[in-house]
Amino acid sequence: MGKELNPAKAVASRRESRHVEFKEKFDLAERQDWCEIIKDIVAMANTGGGYILFGVKKDGSASDWNPTPLCTLDPAQLTDKIAAYTGEQFSEFDVQEAERAGRAVALMTIRPVHIPLIFTQPGTYDIGGGKQKTAFGKGTVYFRHGAKSEPGNSQDIRQSVQREIEAIRKSWMGNIRKVVTAPRGHEIRVLPPEVIESGLPGATPIRIVDDPRAPAYRRIDPNKTHPFRQKEVVEGVNKALGGSRKITPYDILCVRKVYKVDESKSEFFYKPMFASPQYSQSFVDWMVAQLDADPTFFDNARAAMKR
Repeated sequence: MGKELNPAKAVASRRESRHVEFKEKFDLAERQDWCEIIKDIVAMANTGGGYILFGVKKDGSASDWNPTPLCTLDPAQLTDKIAAYTGEQFSEFDVQEAERAGRAVALMTIRPVHIPLIFTQPGTYDIGGGKQKTAFGKGTVYFRHGAKSEPGNSQDIRQSVQREIEAIRKSWMGNIRKVVTAPRGHEIRVLPPEVIESGLPGATPIRIVDDPRAPAYRRIDPNKTHPFRQKEVVEGVNKALGGSRKITPYDILCVRKVYKVDESKSEFFYKPMFASPQYSQSFVDWMVAQLDADPTFFDNARAAMKR
């Protein structure tokens, strides 16, 4: 996402840009509005992320549109809509109410994807008179060109690859700093990312020090220990709840962000370099246990995301 942007600056933007889009309204019952919004969401995600401001006209003035229906919409519905056209359960977004020039608006924050989303189904809608309009075609990849969402070209793909390379480079530099700042006398060991400290009985033990009193490290297969995609995690939790409650992909996103699952809970989360995150059965069991202990567990996570 553009380094110069943050939610506050996006709300205060005077004009549309590569990372900011204005929408005068959004009628949840209109297929046309859904197609055009999904096009912009996908283009934003493919171009490093951005923001969509609902309730703002193209000239930057506020409209009289009521943002409440969108702000209270279950994010799972939007995720499902995007999946219907892309085949991907994209849920890296959130919607919150904001204030612009004294008027209530809705701000959608869209986070970037590692690999560009491709439309697998055409986004067509009726415009009257027996005619249809196509917001996006099957097999197309959309990016932001200035303030427009348009089909991509070779430069867009090149920039997408460069953004991913830059992210990897920053990760490498962070690890190099750890080496440089390591205390004198300490020894650096290079381990593949799948080698983690684990108490799992099925893991293969290895020892990387000569001291037999040191903890054993185990090389594990993440495809066995973390076999679930997000959709399967949602299904697993809902099955365990036995119909007492239904969670959505957005609930999983909120828990991930609020409890820093991606950063600190490797027993729950594994991220391959070029694929979607994978999750363990332990993650499913943990969330069910949290909900048993506190019926407002998911509600609290949602509330924390909006702060």
